[in-house]
Amino acid sequence: MKRIATVVGLALLTAGIVALAGTRNEFFDSKVYFGAVQYWFRDGGMVYDWMRPGTPYGFTYPPFAGLVMMPMAYLPFPVVVVLACLGTVISTALLVWWLAGPMIRRKGWTPWFAFAVALCLAVSFEPVRETFTFGQVNTLLLALVAGDMLFGVARNRRWAGVGIGLAVAIKLTPGVFILYLLVTRRWRAAATAIGTAAAATLLAGALFVDQSREFWTSALWDTNRVGLLYYLSNQSERGFLARLPIETVESKVWLACVLATLGFWAWRVAKAPEDVAGGLALTGVLGCLISPVTWIHHCVWLIPALVRCFENGGRPRYLSVAAYVLMTSRLTWLWEKRPRPPLELLGANIYVWFSLALLIWTPVGTRRSSDVHETDKIIA
Repeated sequence: MKRIATVVGLALLTAGIVALAGTRNEFFDSKVYFGAVQYWFRDGGMVYDWMRPGTPYGFTYPPFAGLVMMPMAYLPFPVVVVLACLGTVISTALLVWWLAGPMIRRKGWTPWFAFAVALCLAVSFEPVRETFTFGQVNTLLLALVAGDMLFGVARNRRWAGVGIGLAVAIKLTPGVFILYLLVTRRWRAAATAIGTAAAATLLAGALFVDQSREFWTSALWDTNRVGLLYYLSNQSERGFLARLPIETVESKVWLACVLATLGFWAWRVAKAPEDVAGGLALTGVLGCLISPVTWIHHCVWLIPALVRCFENGGRPRYLSVAAYVLMTSRLTWLWEKRPRPPLELLGANIYVWFSLALLIWTPVGTRRSSDVHETDKIIA
């Protein structure tokens, strides 16, 4: 009875936190998707010409994503919101079970109770609740890639790479996982991922010639469509540099940082190619760091690294707890507007600093992390 009361209390607290976030975000991104898809499929307009009234924001995904979202053109918006919320909750629940399930079983914790607590913590995590209240697709893409990595790539299935390829066709940033497959010499899975992404992209290109031409020749390269690089929510290395007074050399410094980050990541994952769960964790962190734009809601890709650090105990667990608490607290938003508090270099870039720390210290390929990886077999 005590455990039931605890779960109910946590669920109510989580619902309150998400509802509070919803008053700020009001399913903004779902409204963008909905308006753009309606304009495309019902009004016959060019999807990349549509902008949400009063904003510079429009549809930024490849045409294949529009094909996937096509049902929005024929559904009322409240139904779209309900489906988006259900998708976020279900995909987050899957991720919690896949990533934390081995630890729950190994520790001998009561499965339903531990899972319920972990799910509440996951939904309360700022990037997840922002995904929820913006009506974004982040947890859906992470679940698609994580399922492919943990149950396809890790077990050398013939279909390994399909999930990654589909995710890349919907949104380009999961392409870093194709780099992972190449660095760890999983040639068949890499070819499958590339082939799947190419096939989905060509399908969309054949169906929507004008939209595909517009995306690949213009919309993709227009950074103004996604917002200002220096805005505080951009917690990538590019966002960090854009907030510094180095405008004249910013792009060159960013390129150097990306190359250094890629090199360090490749060195770490190449040392432990058998640890696919660790590779998932590090590659998710890599994507957040090197993408030109990583809004806070994109940082759901840090979840595998946070779980990996927590379950390994010791100093990595302290890192995981500190990262979770400070990210979930919204502390970084204190530096959003002027006059800003002191220590702006630290406070305005909390996600960047923790992403770098996770890239460096997330356990990969150690005896203990290998033991954790072996328990992935019991999840399926």
